[in-house]
Amino acid sequence: MEKVRSDMRTWTHYSQKYDLYAQSSLISWNYTQERPYKGDQITSERRMYLHLYFNSEKATEDERRQNILLISLQEELESGKRSAEHEKVYAKYFDVQTTPVRGCKVIARQEAIDETKKNYGYFALISNDIKDPIEALEIYRNKDLVEKAFGNLKERLNLRRTLVSSDLSLDGKLFVEFIALIYLSYIKKKMQDGELFKKYTI
Repeated sequence: MEKVRSDMRTWTHYSQKYDLYAQSSLISWNYTQERPYKGDQITSERRMYLHLYFNSEKATEDERRQNILLISLQEELESGKRSAEHEKVYAKYFDVQTTPVRGCKVIARQEAIDETKKNYGYFALISNDIKDPIEALEIYRNKDLVEKAFGNLKERLNLRRTLVSSDLSLDGKLFVEFIALIYLSYIKKKMQDGELFKKYTI
């Protein structure tokens, strides 16, 4: 992050299609493979691509979510209703001073808050094959489409319960659902390629 932070949010790294900044770095990872059939282990250093992204809308949402958390933590400390599971977070973001006269005083640790804040809006993907960060992002988001499609199968197409009386009927229903997913994926890709999501929903 520190290596690319200064020049990542420049026009050359901006994607108009996805309204974010993207940059890739070549990194290495220590690969290990057990081979039970030979009784040995392969170890080597292999290349990977680290894709970093910055999205200003995500940064705003991250900051809003963090502010809600900090408000909640401060209220817990000031009211004396501390939660055991929040102790580490209290210590990270607040100093608590207690005196007989003034009672409990909660002071925010601004340096810790700023340290967290500087990473708002950033996210990362890694690949051992895909070099282009936008291509990696598209593949990742298409996987999200598959997850949503299974949600559609369960909810919109009523496949939460199969409601069939024979194996043959189940095979037929699953086949029709599978074809529907293929159409959904195809339509999504065509809409992406034609930038139709600006005007229409899927």
